[in-house]
Amino acid sequence: MALITTGKGLIRDLEKYGALGVYAPLEGGFEGRYRRRLRAAGYNALNFTARGLGDVAAYLTRIHGVRPPHLGKKSTNSGAAVGYVYYIPPILTYQLEQLPPKSKGLVLWIIEGHVLSDQELEYLAALPSMEPRVKVIVERGGDRFFRWTPLEKTLAVAS
Repeated sequence: MALITTGKGLIRDLEKYGALGVYAPLEGGFEGRYRRRLRAAGYNALNFTARGLGDVAAYLTRIHGVRPPHLGKKSTNSGAAVGYVYYIPPILTYQLEQLPPKSKGLVLWIIEGHVLSDQELEYLAALPSMEPRVKVIVERGGDRFFRWTPLEKTLAVAS
């Protein structure tokens, strides 16, 4: 792989398939280069981890409750001392509303994607067809060099 990559292949395949599964070297560094290439191509990126995500569809498209770690704090009501539930807006809908007018769209870059179930990966693979301004990149695992494949094909390999 060249030391300086243009990222055109990744961007072309992302626009063609909508959702990609990537395999990156474990020492890192390549992801940042490709994210810069996406930004230069006109995409905004939202990076988050798959660990602790819960219901992916609810997290991305619906108002959902989160319960932060209580750290010993007890609730004032008589129920279990697990802390309060805070409701936050849908992440994807909010980010799409805030996109600049000249932006090509939003790329969801999800790290640690190996913890996602097949059902969650199928939803993420179908998300670009439901919302055309959204593209999805899921880091599926490690490899000796940075490579990518359509997310649907990583499902067939994983199952």
